[in-house]
Amino acid sequence: MRGEIFHTLAAESIEEKARWFHSLSVVERLELLCAWTDVILAINPGILETKNAQPIAGRIQVLTKDRL
Repeated sequence: MRGEIFHTLAAESIEEKARWFHSLSVVERLELLCAWTDVILAINPGILETKNAQPIAGRIQVLTKDRL
């Protein structure tokens, strides 16, 4: 991962974030996914037991244990 720090709003655009994410290797992307998952579970450990999650319009897919 690149350790650069930006101080402009342009660096915070979705395009710049996507460009940064695509610059990571597959291993680095998976490490980030695991880190984000750990944070979510630390904040809300009961999230795995949440029932009846509903999909919202867009590109987000709701996964259930049956589909994993």
